[in-house]
Amino acid sequence: HILLIDSNSPLMEQLNFFHDHTLLIITLITILVGYNMLSLLTNSFINRFLLHGQLIEIIWTILPAIILLFIAFPSLRLLYLLDETNKPSLTLKSIGHQWYWSYEYSDFKNIEFDSYMVPSAELNEGDFRLLDVDNRIVLPNHTQIRLIATATDVIHSWTVPSLGVKIDATPGRLNQTNFYMNRSGLFFGQCSEICG
Repeated sequence: HILLIDSNSPLMEQLNFFHDHTLLIITLITILVGYNMLSLLTNSFINRFLLHGQLIEIIWTILPAIILLFIAFPSLRLLYLLDETNKPSLTLKSIGHQWYWSYEYSDFKNIEFDSYMVPSAELNEGDFRLLDVDNRIVLPNHTQIRLIATATDVIHSWTVPSLGVKIDATPGRLNQTNFYMNRSGLFFGQCSEICG
């Protein structure tokens, strides 16, 4: 996939497929319009009896509408899949603070911890600057996981690109999403809002 991260969830795979599908349509439209513009620059089409072209006007009105349907139906299907909440086996609560996140596992035991970014001066060999944290979340794969996000101060956004998950954490509000991991590994996310 061009410029997209490797997927780790079924939803991210569907997002990658939709990206490729839409990119193919846009490429074909660009080639067709480019060919027509080049043809207009190099040829002089003159017909003194041509006053109107009803058939061509119908075609260039109906054809873009059909192309838009080929984009709209997969997009609506994907929006529905992203918003659908299945029966979760595990719930993780994520609370956004400025410069760190707090997490709560409330299903089994009341486990709470804060997760801070590792300062650049304390990074080990192979660590990622501005991505590694001192306390990582540990989640099972092949399990439906519900994420509840909120914040204490300003709007934050909890994001893990390889899972296709991005949810706003708003003070005084609980937002919910779910995800499912296909494989185990270390997956990085970052706050993706301009906070404050």
